[in-house]
Amino acid sequence: MTKTFLTARWENLIMANYAVEPEILLPFLPKGVELDLFEGKAYVSLVGFMFKKSRIFKLPIPLLGTFEEVNLRFYVKRKINNEYRRGVVFINETVPYKPVAWLANKLYKEHYIAIPTKNKIHHTENNKTVKYDWKIQGKWNFLEAHATKKAREMPSNSLEEFIFEHYYGYTKINESETQEYKINHPRWLVNDVLNFNIHCDFSSMYGKEFQHLSTQKPDSVIIAEGSEIQVDWKRIGI
Repeated sequence: MTKTFLTARWENLIMANYAVEPEILLPFLPKGVELDLFEGKAYVSLVGFMFKKSRIFKLPIPLLGTFEEVNLRFYVKRKINNEYRRGVVFINETVPYKPVAWLANKLYKEHYIAIPTKNKIHHTENNKTVKYDWKIQGKWNFLEAHATKKAREMPSNSLEEFIFEHYYGYTKINESETQEYKINHPRWLVNDVLNFNIHCDFSSMYGKEFQHLSTQKPDSVIIAEGSEIQVDWKRIGI
């Protein structure tokens, strides 16, 4: 029986999307899945968002239920019979609380670290500014976007749809074991990004393989409004 392990609300998701050489991602690829490409390109996304009202098995997390998360992820798919399950693999996930990082690593075998973070979210009548900051090796990094407040649907077959429409998570336990979990949420609305600013030490955060992204302009930056989400407890070893 599938149980809902985690419920929360994810809001103001910024995705800075970079095309990379597929070979960079192969060492991180879990067994049983393959890279999911968009128009022949492999992408990684630098993501910042607000994690709110977190509950584990319906129980609230006192004092630690709302926080910023920053992560780097890439896109994969797993073939089941004649259909594909489209998912993500996380290179690293960052939160401000050590107990949250410990719990995620213990239960989900993910790659969380706990470092200082902060956010600034400002709304005007027509626009909004969303900024996420995180501190690594004594220096602040940030991901910031200024966007229209009016939300719209994502066009079909667009890069926006590709980035957001991945509902599975895959974790590389070791070279021969992979775990799969399901993330449930409705199709998100997005805001038009007017401008953005990114300062990220990719090498310190994610490894030398991604160092070049520190000076590379992203192919796109997207903001989604977010929604309530739930993560299934049942995990399938591949």
